[in-house]
Amino acid sequence: MKRFMEVTGFLLTVFGVCGIVRELTDGWFRLMGVTHFLTDNVWFLKEHALFANIVIAALGFAVMVMSDRVKK
Repeated sequence: MKRFMEVTGFLLTVFGVCGIVRELTDGWFRLMGVTHFLTDNVWFLKEHALFANIVIAALGFAVMVMSDRVKK
């Protein structure tokens, strides 16, 4: 369970940071635009894509921190 949480947290953090960079560069940075599908297909996230990517990155970081507290 610990390894699963570490990998999930890491991927969420990377996807969130890539989404932040993509939003700040107006779509120029298209590498790993996984969160692009989320922010474009959910109606209330279209106008708040930058905030949604920040939340995704913070959630990933929180999952990584929580994985250290889980016993093997």
